[in-house]
Amino acid sequence: MHRVPATTKDRILERSAELFRRQGYAGTGVKQIVAEASAPFGSLYHFFPGGKQQLGEQVIRRSGALYGELIDAFFIPGSDAESATRAFFAAAAETLRETDYADACPIATVALEVSSTSERMRLACAEVFSGWIDAAAERLVAGGLPRDRARELAISMLASLEGAFVLARALRSTEPVEVAGTAAAASVRAALDSARASAARREA
Repeated sequence: MHRVPATTKDRILERSAELFRRQGYAGTGVKQIVAEASAPFGSLYHFFPGGKQQLGEQVIRRSGALYGELIDAFFIPGSDAESATRAFFAAAAETLRETDYADACPIATVALEVSSTSERMRLACAEVFSGWIDAAAERLVAGGLPRDRARELAISMLASLEGAFVLARALRSTEPVEVAGTAAAASVRAALDSARASAARREA
């Protein structure tokens, strides 16, 4: 299939996302962005009149949507939620190894930097995280969990993964992600067993 070349705007968004993920929002300048995107300097302000902050918001939402698709890829309707959880964390660990610990969550690095200094950026990060939580919770509900418990587990899984990413990058080891994945899968299994036991008692 013929691939349509990326537009200048797409290149700016893609390179910004990679740079923010690897070196942070504050550590990335607009000159570096346009240079690596092979774009004229003025094009950034043409597409993003609000400058770097507007670009940052769009990068967050775009990256959030792309990474959110991973939830659908692993938590397939009808699949076992425990196995899906294990596979999800295992894939995260593999990505860290393959990228020499450079690529983790595209949102967390920015969120830690800007949540206390830019309300617009904070809201964009919050929107993405909320979307991930809602999507994961819906998949867990489809897997047989009560809605309240599914949301609790979705938040716990995301918090565990984000924390594990921080430890993994500092330690240069996937052990934190692997341990977090084992714990998350065990929590999902326990919740499923509890839900099934409750359903059996109601039917008795």
